[in-house]
Amino acid sequence: MSLSSALAAAVRSLVAAAARTLSPPACAGCDTPIADASVFCADCARTSVPYAEGAPRGGAGTRAAAGAPLVAFAPFGGAVAEGIRRFKYGDRPDLARPLGRLMLCAARDAELRVDLVVPVPLHPRRLAERGYNQAALLAAHVADGLAVSFAPRALRRVRPTAQQAQLPRDLRLQNVAGAFRAHAPERVQRRRVALIDDVATTGATLAACRDALLGAGAASVTYLVVATAESGADELRSSPPSAHRT
Repeated sequence: MSLSSALAAAVRSLVAAAARTLSPPACAGCDTPIADASVFCADCARTSVPYAEGAPRGGAGTRAAAGAPLVAFAPFGGAVAEGIRRFKYGDRPDLARPLGRLMLCAARDAELRVDLVVPVPLHPRRLAERGYNQAALLAAHVADGLAVSFAPRALRRVRPTAQQAQLPRDLRLQNVAGAFRAHAPERVQRRRVALIDDVATTGATLAACRDALLGAGAASVTYLVVATAESGADELRSSPPSAHRT
């Protein structure tokens, strides 16, 4: 390990220790105090059922309806769903760390091999409303855990779109068609890309991003998400009333 790498690792350790002191580990689903290595408390963990090895949508070799391999930690439900709702709609960017840990578990179980991690981008207007891009926060943790490059601005959303969770399934592809463009094609050329988002429903947004990445020369694209919501919009609409900023 080089001196610069050792110093960077030491800094990360100090920052992590300070964060644990200032904000002790808490359950991503309900904020109950937990051990640092955990994501959920015992009660919430019982409602979280990870995909078993080889289960549908549970491994890198499984084909998603959106035309690319999809890796997900679990179905959208129980504590996983609650954690995502709080993270995405409840002004809880701190939950990127525990949810990112779940994504890393799924990636490692699937033996995912990538060179670059890219998040699904938000339109600048929506980013300003929310204050953070949840996919980018997750992607940063995934890239660090997999020890691969992170390209947070490799894609950009070139036009605002209606909220996918508020649209029927048959209109989602139309809503995001052509909405994404590679911002720096040289970053993705000949690279195996992990495309990061919080939830996959119909896969329309992921597919539109995939098209932009492959069009820019990416060697391959694999979707990596925390959860899959098979019934789509109905599940995501169950978010709290403050969840209008999506």
